[in-house]
Amino acid sequence: MATVLIPIPDRDFDPTEVAVSWQVLRAQGHRVVFATESGAPGVADDIMITGRGLDAWSALPVLGAITVLGRALRANKAARDAYRTMQYSPEYQNPTRWSDATLDGVDGLLLPGGHRARGMHSYIDSDILHRLVVDAFARGLKVAAICHGVLLAARSVDPATGRSVLYGRRTTALTWTLERTAWNLTRLTRFWDRDYYRTYREEPGQPAGYMSVQAEVTRALENPADFRHVEKGSPHYRTKTSGLARDTATDSRPAFVVVDGDYVSARWPGDTHAFAKALSDKL
Repeated sequence: MATVLIPIPDRDFDPTEVAVSWQVLRAQGHRVVFATESGAPGVADDIMITGRGLDAWSALPVLGAITVLGRALRANKAARDAYRTMQYSPEYQNPTRWSDATLDGVDGLLLPGGHRARGMHSYIDSDILHRLVVDAFARGLKVAAICHGVLLAARSVDPATGRSVLYGRRTTALTWTLERTAWNLTRLTRFWDRDYYRTYREEPGQPAGYMSVQAEVTRALENPADFRHVEKGSPHYRTKTSGLARDTATDSRPAFVVVDGDYVSARWPGDTHAFAKALSDKL
């Protein structure tokens, strides 16, 4: 049995990327340890659970319970069920603090994502987690990162080299195509908070997409070609790139996962089953 540490923010993480990963790793016989900033159990992004908050009428007392766009974009039933089950697990109810987290006795580090700025900024920008990620790579642990979790890794700079731990590695992450599509779908319907799907926004003078996950991760790499996409013409290309299909425990066709040595990466919640299985296989 291997032990996997999963650091998460106190709030607003993606429920699929955390709960499905937990579910897959547990089913494969691994032990999971959680860490949050405060040491209290974390809370997922409620919009990704309920779907409420992405439709133009979401703030209305009665109509707000009706979800259309939100229903399509929220976590699917399998992920919501996994999240509810995970919430009552002893490991989830008793996380350690980020500041107290140790890699001693740990075999793998899994970095999930999320996009809502309120909770994710403290996670992606955490010096404590940056040092933890650098230590994990230095120790040669199995490291897995998905979606904005890859951005956390990209911002983790090894003081010995002055470079990101991803420098010289092949990776994927949330692509600008997926990020921009979700943003375009919701910035009009969620008119009171148009940038819900943009954790970081461009400053004046920066080109569109400069602060996207893909662009920032790519700037941390040795070669821009080290950021990997689904290649056109590859099997199930349209399924993998549509942003509509998600993988399941028995169907990995929609997923895209990049494995580079002991490092595993994926793009978005639709890759999570295959992503967690790839980490499990490494362990």
